[in-house]
Amino acid sequence: MLTLAGHARVYLATGAVDLRRGHDGLCALVRGTLALDPYAGHLFVFVGRRGDRIKVLFWDHGGFVVYYKRLAQGRFRLPIIPAAADRVVLDGTELAMLLGGFDLRRTRRVPAWRPAAA
Repeated sequence: MLTLAGHARVYLATGAVDLRRGHDGLCALVRGTLALDPYAGHLFVFVGRRGDRIKVLFWDHGGFVVYYKRLAQGRFRLPIIPAAADRVVLDGTELAMLLGGFDLRRTRRVPAWRPAAA
């Protein structure tokens, strides 16, 4: 199970990725394709071509960590991806749901309550 720091964002790469890539290869994708800093403490999620495997790359206390999950059956159900987007930003709940096998296209979030402006 992954835990997120308060400042951490989750970036889901929209294109299929060759998951034979290791730490360095995924780091190169973060820098090149996503144009983001892999050392910033964010999580970077990559989905394999078949859609049944996911790798999550993040920097933690002096080293990169890769979290890998392969489904025994089925495919991960990704959120709706806007045309021409190279990434989608998720929150921690959406990442947990994705890794847990939920269909992110069919879920809907109740709007958060906000107090009236004074």
